[in-house]
Amino acid sequence: MEQDSLVTGAPGSIESVYREQYARLWRALLAFGGDPEAASDAATEAFAQALGHGDALRSPADWIWVTAFRIVRGELKIKPVGRVRLTDGTYEIPEPVDHLVAALRRLSERQRLAIVLHDYADRPVKEVASVLGTTTATVYVHLSQGRKRLRSLLGERDG
Repeated sequence: MEQDSLVTGAPGSIESVYREQYARLWRALLAFGGDPEAASDAATEAFAQALGHGDALRSPADWIWVTAFRIVRGELKIKPVGRVRLTDGTYEIPEPVDHLVAALRRLSERQRLAIVLHDYADRPVKEVASVLGTTTATVYVHLSQGRKRLRSLLGERDG
């Protein structure tokens, strides 16, 4: 987020965000990128950066979510694209969800990011637009087209 979002916040709020949202953030990053290591790295780095700001973040949860997705996007751009193994014993994804992650990987990055942030992580459209560097209207287009494509992809699996 921009520097204008830095103002005095409540002490200990980053710790409470960690306890309450780390697991959900990690799963959202995994759903977006399909890479457990990148998800862990991005979530950890976002919290570390938030701690560096101390009590200066107005909304630590929002700042951490936006930052984590920016970090994972950067990490995924420099990693080689290949098949991600999600069931290596440590990061096992239950059967009903693995096909969803695979289908999400077939969407464009912007559609995938919009759906994961808005529909799964329950982030507001304005925040999704900030992460994507676009307008809220464009986010609504990505959501609509991405959901339609996702329904089609998930229908192929069932059919």
